[in-house]
Amino acid sequence: MARPLLTTLTQKQVAAFLKPRPADSHKGLFGTVTVIGGANGMAGAALLAGRAALKMGAGSVHVGLLADNAPSVDVNVPELMMHSAADALKQLPHPAPLLKEKTSLPSPAEGKAEGNVLVIGCGLGQSLAAQKLLYDAIQLDMPLVLDADALNLIALRPDLRSMLHARKAASIFTPHPGEAARLLACSVEEVQKDRARAALSLVTKLGGSVVLKGAHSVCASPNGKLHLNPTGNAGMSSAGMGDVLSGMLGAFIAQGLNADEAMLLAVYLHGAAGDALAKQNATLGMSATEVTEWARFLLNQICPQ
Repeated sequence: MARPLLTTLTQKQVAAFLKPRPADSHKGLFGTVTVIGGANGMAGAALLAGRAALKMGAGSVHVGLLADNAPSVDVNVPELMMHSAADALKQLPHPAPLLKEKTSLPSPAEGKAEGNVLVIGCGLGQSLAAQKLLYDAIQLDMPLVLDADALNLIALRPDLRSMLHARKAASIFTPHPGEAARLLACSVEEVQKDRARAALSLVTKLGGSVVLKGAHSVCASPNGKLHLNPTGNAGMSSAGMGDVLSGMLGAFIAQGLNADEAMLLAVYLHGAAGDALAKQNATLGMSATEVTEWARFLLNQICPQ
């Protein structure tokens, strides 16, 4: 059987998705990202995603944490609005901004919950409370980014997979090879042997766009198109990198990109930030926080002014 055709991403391709911000902009025009996760011992995962969403240009970012001792403020990034996970979910969707007629400003993400995006799974855990949050999240009429334990729970529960196919709003799934193997009920070796075909199989199984992470991440769209990401390096094999990617995805959808545009831009930029750090001789000990900072710098370099 012939291997699926893979197109390699380029900076020029992803930069074309970006538009300049008018001078009379305000935060309501660039969407709201809500991150839900952060069970006991894993609050940092949700905070990393929230910080990345904010620094990729989302107008507002809410973080809902499951942890019993969850902080009420992120002292390093106090712009994040902190909630319990249950309260963060209850508040969705946040109201869209009221705009004057004939405004020159761009519209945020399409959909009934205009400009709202939910990122769920970063440090979520697999408790009954986590399962209830995910069940409720899937029923929301807004774009979803699903990562980490959200994917593990979907692998365990066929009812959640059925609900995903009934969704009308966009969904993006971001499995690493281990999560992909659980979702496909196969071995990691089988996933890695033909990553392109595994990504397409996940699209069929889950009903949305898929980033199969790893060396040269594969991006698969519901229309069957496949893209290979050329950026990234071994230094990115550290905790929190996937959380940052999820936050980036949420931010770009919130600002009006469609799911596939957001996927390609976020994946390329995420890896490019890691490559920039590698050029600074920071491959060993590279952190997800540093990748967020470099991604913001690179985003501003390629975004038209």
